[in-house]
Amino acid sequence: MLKRSRAKTNGSAVRKLRLLPLLAATYFMVSGGPYGLEDVVGYGGYGHALLLLFLLPFFWSFPTALMLGELAAAIPDEGGFYAWVRRALGPFWGFQEAWLSLAASVFDMAVYPTTFVLYLERIAPALTAGHRGIALELAMVALAVAWNLRGAAAVGEGSIKLWLLAVSPYVALAGIAVWIGFGLHSTHFHFAGHASLARPAHADFNTAILVAMWNYMGWDNATTIANEVDNPQRDYPRVILMAACMVMLTYLIPVAAVAWAGIPSAHFTTGAWVDAAALLGGPGLAFIVVLTGSFDAFGSFSNLTLSYTRLPHALAEDGLLPRVFTKRLKNGAPWVAVIACGICWALALGFTFERLITIDLVLWGMSIVLEFIALVLLRRKEPGLARPFRIPGPNWVPIALAAGPTALTLYALCAARTESVAGMPAVVFALIIAALGPPLYLAARLNGRNRTQ
Repeated sequence: MLKRSRAKTNGSAVRKLRLLPLLAATYFMVSGGPYGLEDVVGYGGYGHALLLLFLLPFFWSFPTALMLGELAAAIPDEGGFYAWVRRALGPFWGFQEAWLSLAASVFDMAVYPTTFVLYLERIAPALTAGHRGIALELAMVALAVAWNLRGAAAVGEGSIKLWLLAVSPYVALAGIAVWIGFGLHSTHFHFAGHASLARPAHADFNTAILVAMWNYMGWDNATTIANEVDNPQRDYPRVILMAACMVMLTYLIPVAAVAWAGIPSAHFTTGAWVDAAALLGGPGLAFIVVLTGSFDAFGSFSNLTLSYTRLPHALAEDGLLPRVFTKRLKNGAPWVAVIACGICWALALGFTFERLITIDLVLWGMSIVLEFIALVLLRRKEPGLARPFRIPGPNWVPIALAAGPTALTLYALCAARTESVAGMPAVVFALIIAALGPPLYLAARLNGRNRTQ
């Protein structure tokens, strides 16, 4: 049984996240499982997909994880990355960091309720038809909000069970695929209708790269709940690096297994894991994949709600949002921020954001670049700051680590030129959203001054 750590906050006992619940929460904030990888395989083919999923973490995930490990251990404040950038660059840039993340959340959070319904549609199409699908999406948002109102510890501890449920069918699927693969390669056994495993006829490597990047993003989300973590200085570096390795293996193993089993890559589109499970393990395994896919979408949405809702609370504490956002329940949950964010995401469900991955990537990538700048500046401005975890090497090493995420963010910016949103290139749309940050900051400052007068 998980031990429960308690700390006094505003005179009340609050359960805090320990190592395993924090690890499960971080895992869901980034991944949750292989769900969402289908387009990497479908657009890139197995060879390119496996190469991408293996190499990308070394230029995208691991540099970011090292940066986050040092900053989260040195400055375990609520708001995480917002607090770091504010401390290094001042309140203006701190606000821009929070704005970029909250704006990206609108595009990111719409994906999970949609995925939840898409997986349910595989086993109960009548249940998701017409307005019932939207009703189910709204119900998922409401359930995630209700869960978050129980506090960070409740979400983190429950996420351990959700994680075990989400990955369990893939353990079975990978094992069956490897077994069948041995038969395929030793006796030339072929599935009925087996097609060539060569790269897809309609290969789109840009899309494959962007979807892979999206599946490896979100590492900084867990840092916003630092004051609700039992031992943040010790646990954050461990958790982020462990989660990076877990996510990488979670992606590589099932993709390699189904490739070995001979399932054509051209079959991989959204939800194709269900078809692969039916082909390899029968309808029972397919049903389990559908069910756990829904749990996975709910787990990711709930844990990202845990993360994003701490930003309005931190902004309100600094006078940049109305004071009502500082209100907390006895269990520590910032209930006004949780409900307000839930309403905003619910209102956005009518839009289709699944194809706007590049906008999400561009906005999140900009925020990551700001975090690396904060790391470098804090090394110079506060050399005496206690750093329980420090990136090994001299001070130029963080600059070198920033090169990969920065280059990939620029790549996403260039790739966004080929997509159109609201009658304009997606890159222009993303930059307009980012450019709204400065006037919003000025409005927040003026509103804060008026409240104090």
